[in-house]
Amino acid sequence: MLRSEKLAEMDLAILAAIASNKCPGGVLWVEHDGTAYHKAFGNRALVPVSEAMTEDTIFDAASLTKVVACTPAVLLLVERGEVKLAAPVKTYIPEFTGDGKELVTVGQLLTHTSGLRPDIETRSDWQGQGAAIKKACAEKLQSKPGAVFKYSDINFFLLGEIVQRVSHTRLEVFVQREIYAPLKMTDTGYLPRPQKLSRIAPTELVAGSAWRGVVHDPTARHMGGVAGHAGLFTTASDLARYARMLLRLGELDGVRVFKPETVRLMTSVQTPPEISVRRGLGWDIDSGYSGPRGEVFPIGSYGHTGWTGGSLWIDPFSKTFVIFLSNRNHPTEAGNVSVLRHQLGTLAAEAVADFDFSHVAGALAGMAHLPPPKK
Repeated sequence: MLRSEKLAEMDLAILAAIASNKCPGGVLWVEHDGTAYHKAFGNRALVPVSEAMTEDTIFDAASLTKVVACTPAVLLLVERGEVKLAAPVKTYIPEFTGDGKELVTVGQLLTHTSGLRPDIETRSDWQGQGAAIKKACAEKLQSKPGAVFKYSDINFFLLGEIVQRVSHTRLEVFVQREIYAPLKMTDTGYLPRPQKLSRIAPTELVAGSAWRGVVHDPTARHMGGVAGHAGLFTTASDLARYARMLLRLGELDGVRVFKPETVRLMTSVQTPPEISVRRGLGWDIDSGYSGPRGEVFPIGSYGHTGWTGGSLWIDPFSKTFVIFLSNRNHPTEAGNVSVLRHQLGTLAAEAVADFDFSHVAGALAGMAHLPPPKK
C-alpha cells in the first residue's frame, strides 16, 4: 500500500525541479510489494522543438549501465564458474600488468577499490574498445589495490572487456540474450535502433544539435557506444522489471536469471571494513553517492545513479523500489537532480504504509563516508 498524499508530494517535488530548470522532465516509478505508481512529467525535449515527456521515453542510462548491464553480466559468468572474483584481472586481460596492476582483482574492479583513477583521457581522437583497453593497461595505480575507494569508469569498461573475452560474445549481444530478452525488457539495450529515435530523450546540445540515441558519456562514445560503464538506453518500465527481479532474488514471471545467492552477493557489502564507504558488487550501499536512498530507507538497501539524471534505489527489507529517469543535461549541463533524487527517496519510503522503518531487522548502522558528487 502506498500513501496517496506522499505520492502527491513526489509529483510536486518533480514539478518544482522542472519549474526551476533542474531538468526538462522525467519519469517516476515507485513500487511496493506489487503496488506501483508511475507517471511522466514535463518535457522530453526542449530544443529544437518542445516534446512532451511520455512514460515510454527511452533514456541514456549513463552509469546505471554499470549495474543494469555490466555487473549482472559479470555475475552470470561468476555464477557459471567462468570468472572468479578473487582472480587477478590479468587472468582474463593478460596485458593488464605493470605498476602493481597484477594484484588488482575482478572483485576490486566491481567495488571501485582497484586503485585506478576515474577515467582515461578523451581529448585526443582515439576510437574503439581496443584503444580504451590499451589506455587502461597503461594506467598507473593511484593507490594500493583494495585500500581506497575511488569511483572509476575504467574499472567497468575493463569488466565489460572481461565479459567479452570470457564469453566470446560482444557485450551488447550477451546482455540482450542473457538478461533483457528473458526479462522482457524490450526497450533496454546498447546502440538503439533508428525506429526508436523519436522516443529517446535527448541530452546535451553540442554544436547546435542535441545528442539523441548517441551515448552522452565521452569515453563510451569513443569506444563506439558499447562499454561496461555507460552506453545503455532504457525505460522506467524496463528498469521496474529488473528491480522486481532483484527483489524476487533473481526470478521474474517464472523465469530465473540469477540464483538467489548471486543476488545476495552482489547487493551486500563487499568492500573491506577499513574503507569508509560500503559498496556491493557494482551497487552502491552507503557512500557519498547514496543520495537517492533519502532519509528513511535503511542502510542495506542499494542503488545507483547516472550522470544524465537517472537513479534507481531498491529496498529489499520493505520490498520497495523508486526509479527516476530524467535528462537533466538537456539542453545544457546546468541541470541538477541530486536534491530531487534525495527528496524522492525519502518520500518513496514515507509512502509505504505497511512497513515500520524505525525497526528494520538486518539493517546496517551508519558510518562516515565521502561527500556527495555534484550531479
